[in-house]
Amino acid sequence: MLNHWHSWLGMPGFDRAWHESDVADELAEYHEETRLLRKWSELSDVVYTCTRARWTGHPLGFPLKKWQFYLGILYMLPKYTGRFLFYRRAGKKAGANKVIRCVRNPQKLHKLDGILAEQKIHVDKARLLEICKKQLRYWPLLP
Repeated sequence: MLNHWHSWLGMPGFDRAWHESDVADELAEYHEETRLLRKWSELSDVVYTCTRARWTGHPLGFPLKKWQFYLGILYMLPKYTGRFLFYRRAGKKAGANKVIRCVRNPQKLHKLDGILAEQKIHVDKARLLEICKKQLRYWPLLP
């Protein structure tokens, strides 16, 4: 199921070292967090980076307990699906030449230029930014 979900998201894969570094970064953020909901969110990030690495062809072991993996999935699926659909909808409204495939936090709209450049998406950036800001007012996003 997770492989199909990752295929639907269509995020790019990288080499093993990149994925190992990504998992290490997310794991450090998980250990630093003390608030319950934020910790669960960080756990979902660890699960996402591990499952993305596996989907890419780099079967990294999950660095926490098995029950934490399943708990992380429960948060990961709606969190990342919501983000993906947020960008997909905004791109469609703005007339992007193709689907914007992104799961980054929409609260960090300053990263939008990089996302568009790396995916070679042609769109009126000012209009897209305006649409994203409007969507943020009502779009159900998990932290």
